[in-house]
Amino acid sequence: MGNGNLTMLTDFYELTMANGYLESGMKEKIAYFDMFFRKVPDDGGFAIMAGVEQFIQYIKELRFEKEDIEYLRSKDQFSEEFLEYLSNFKFECDVWAIPEGTPIFPNEPIVTVRGPVMQAQFIETMLLLSINHQSLIATKANRIVTAAQGRPVMEFGSRRAQGYNGAVYGARAAYIGGCVGTACTIADREYGIPALGTMAHSWIQMFPTELDAFRAYARIYPSNCTLLVDTYNVLKSGVPNAIRVFNEEVVPRGYRPKGIRIDSGDITYLSRRARKMLDEAGFEDCGIVASNSLDEYIIRDILSQGACVDSFGVGERLITSRSEPVFGGVYKLCAVEDDGTIVPKIKVSENVGKITTPGFKQVWRLFDRESGKALADVITLHDEVIDDNEPYEIFDPEYTWKRKTVTNFYARKLMVKIFDKGRCVYESPDLNTIRDYCREQVDTLWEEVKRFENPHKYYVDLSQPLWDMRERLLHEHSMR
Repeated sequence: MGNGNLTMLTDFYELTMANGYLESGMKEKIAYFDMFFRKVPDDGGFAIMAGVEQFIQYIKELRFEKEDIEYLRSKDQFSEEFLEYLSNFKFECDVWAIPEGTPIFPNEPIVTVRGPVMQAQFIETMLLLSINHQSLIATKANRIVTAAQGRPVMEFGSRRAQGYNGAVYGARAAYIGGCVGTACTIADREYGIPALGTMAHSWIQMFPTELDAFRAYARIYPSNCTLLVDTYNVLKSGVPNAIRVFNEEVVPRGYRPKGIRIDSGDITYLSRRARKMLDEAGFEDCGIVASNSLDEYIIRDILSQGACVDSFGVGERLITSRSEPVFGGVYKLCAVEDDGTIVPKIKVSENVGKITTPGFKQVWRLFDRESGKALADVITLHDEVIDDNEPYEIFDPEYTWKRKTVTNFYARKLMVKIFDKGRCVYESPDLNTIRDYCREQVDTLWEEVKRFENPHKYYVDLSQPLWDMRERLLHEHSMR
């Protein structure tokens, strides 16, 4: 969905720094930045990459309009030389990213930007905004879909999303994560995500009786008749009236009922009783949809208790990732160029978790040739090659005595080039292809990594040359 020119959707300090770089003679200085995240939401074992397509669209539309220049001039902080530079702005950076739908892990680069520091720094805000939001929702959706154990999950959260873009892009991300459709109509129009939905309680209340409301709906939509049965009393009126209408209005027209939806109460108890009533009436093929403040934990629990639910509609707890509504992606300088030589940069902190990994890097995923399962990710220097015809030693970058030699594996680079000197060289797959790819890639993870509680920590290791570089820089800074 196009939003027009979002160039000015940026943190103000990106502009003050850009002006400062120009004033300091760094207009052509080449810098490298990495985007990465430090923690998986909900203490999960992995996250899902999403939002790359919207970032690409932002870069393609990146330009400063006359009114932008006039606004910045009014702030009395920016030189005329800088404003002239912005007036003739042309994006010239190289960008690499891990494709959407790929499982991603903490502390590995998921986007790398190389180019003039004024430009590479400036795009930070929108890069983080695009990737953080959709990766958060795709990750949450994948957890909920996993909990549903093969039952379809529909995204029903538009009205509770954080703004209209949150609704639309959240629906897109939820579809990547595995949802089968959305209640958000514009997401169907823009992205082809199946729009789903039938009626609200107000439809029932608009008619003299529940039976009248069901009958009217069934006559209009006999081929797709799903009735909301909890407006008054699920078991005493809702399900009996639905069965009556199925017999009187749907079957005589040559159709079978699609389903009933339960939106309140004890889903486990009500669904089991409703299933028995539908089966006794000869409607074993009539599905039961559950909604109402669901998440992966509630879905897991009601299914373990024997709930007879065939599909789920999940709203606010998915579209806002209510249990942990922040994906903590950050954007850090990792190298600069001096006379064509790449000079690594590191951020040192008393908080060990905030020490960055320096240098221009690539991420590799190692897969077992027999099982196809992902064994580990290895972050290397950009020009390193992992030869999967030879044994390869991986080791924990913090506890270096923990080492393992991997054999009978194949290695795949994860980061692909998106922009080459400002020109887009990547064609985003269609959304169904991304969704299928996501499902395939999640299937390469061991079940232990996919646990909700205390998942196995997936290995993200550094190559020996990269580890050596980091240790050297840490030592140099500790001596200052």
